[in-house]
Amino acid sequence: MTTRPTLTTADFHSHLRGGGLFTMANQRGAAYFSLAAYRLGWAPTHLTLINLFLGLSASALVIGYAGPAAESGWAWWPIALAVTLMWQVAYMFDCADGQLARATGTGSAAGARVDILCDVAIQASFVAAIVTVVHAYWPHTPVWISAAFAALWMVNLVTSVLASSDTHDSLINNDSLPIRIAKLIRDFSFIIIVVGVALALWPESLLGIMIFFGAVNGLFLLASIAVAARKALRPAAVASHDTGE
Repeated sequence: MTTRPTLTTADFHSHLRGGGLFTMANQRGAAYFSLAAYRLGWAPTHLTLINLFLGLSASALVIGYAGPAAESGWAWWPIALAVTLMWQVAYMFDCADGQLARATGTGSAAGARVDILCDVAIQASFVAAIVTVVHAYWPHTPVWISAAFAALWMVNLVTSVLASSDTHDSLINNDSLPIRIAKLIRDFSFIIIVVGVALALWPESLLGIMIFFGAVNGLFLLASIAVAARKALRPAAVASHDTGE
């Protein structure tokens, strides 16, 4: 019988893929989930599916509570606390599945596809939860604002997938502390906390938060297109110069 190697949380944490300041904290917690899954003999996809269940459940809770809360003035803080914890733990499981796959060599193309699809489902449900709250408290919000926010939100997911395939194509590769602080506005773990606090203290503020993050993602998309286009055109310009054209 083949004896599996003994691994520790440090072994799993060493296989993280990086992230923002708050995400790095999630990565540390994720190492404990990875270790537990390893000892139970679970595959990375088991962790991915737990992530999916928790993430969708949290979003469904917000969506179901928003209408009655807006109409009756119900307090948000118990729900806000619960869903913030659920989204954060779900995100830890999202980090943990990759750690487990890389540390044990059990990753697969099918598993990676499940991970991406589950991320899409959770992100879509998160956006739906925010939009539902906004329209519950601001029913006359123009539909195009919500649609633009939902569409631009996926910029986060697309750029993270691109970064995982080529880490050198990040818009800003500088990892200094000021840059990492600036990147907080695109750190999903940080955004979860912002939304959770807003729900608990002032759910009406989610309209402003939605507009802010929509604008940030839109500007980031334009900047990314400009940087990528410049890199793509640079070889053509060099070749044209070398041939004397």
